[in-house]
Order: sequence, then C-alpha cells, then structure tokens
Amino acid sequence: MLIYKKKMVYYIILAIFFVILDRLFKVLALNYHENIKLELISDYFGFTLAKNYYIAFSLPLSGPILTLFIGIVILILLYFYVILIKKEEYAQASCLTFVILGAISNIVDRIKYGFVIDYLDLKYFTVFNIADSMIVVGAVLLIISNLKNK
Repeated sequence: MLIYKKKMVYYIILAIFFVILDRLFKVLALNYHENIKLELISDYFGFTLAKNYYIAFSLPLSGPILTLFIGIVILILLYFYVILIKKEEYAQASCLTFVILGAISNIVDRIKYGFVIDYLDLKYFTVFNIADSMIVVGAVLLIISNLKNK
C-alpha cells in the first residue's frame, strides 16, 4: 500500500507542476499577447492568446451562473476525492487530482478575468491550455481506471 501512496504523491507533485506551468503561460499570453504569436510546429501548433468566455470546446454557456456551476462541480469532485482517499483507491484519486487542479486553474481565470486564458493553438482544432489538457487526460484515465476495476 505504501508504494501506491508514494505514486500518488508523485502524481500530485506532477499535477502541481503542470498547474504552475499553466499559470505561467497564461500570464505570458495575457501580458504579451500583442507581441506573441509563435509558431511552434510550422503553422500547425502555436502559442497565441484566446479569451474563452464559454465552457469547454467554446459551447455557448457563460457568465456568473457558469462560474457558480463549475465551483459546485469542483466541490463535488473534492468530496469524491476524499472518499477515494479514505477507500485507499489511490489510482483513481490520482486521476481526479489532475481534473480538480486543472479545473481550479481555469476557474481562477473566470473569477479574476471573466474568461479562461487559452494559449495553445492547434490548427484545425481549437485553442486550449494545459489545464484543459489536465482535465481531459485525468478524466480519460479515470474512466480507464474504473473500467479496469470492473
């Protein structure tokens, strides 16, 4: 059981690192948006500022009600996180760590700026950020973990 606790600590540290990186890139994008439009991989992948006033994938939901709803969802996820820790289901809790911390990083933007700062521009897809990736990867890994346990 100790090995699983150590792995979970590693994943928590990794998630915190990604949140810090996300916050730094958001500051960079917001403060230097007029001067920065970098092509990282030809014109297929770049760094640019996009203000996302809506929910995931720019679905047309926005405003204080959305922020309140997301805040409630984060609280519910934290409740399930505590339950998973108590049940010693560390793999699932580790996945949920990424979802929760990614969501917190984005809700900080919504509260502070009124929009989420996106900066990774993937041609023919969307502009997103590291927090979005954390949410998606954490959710997918959580689903896979649940399927493996059944």
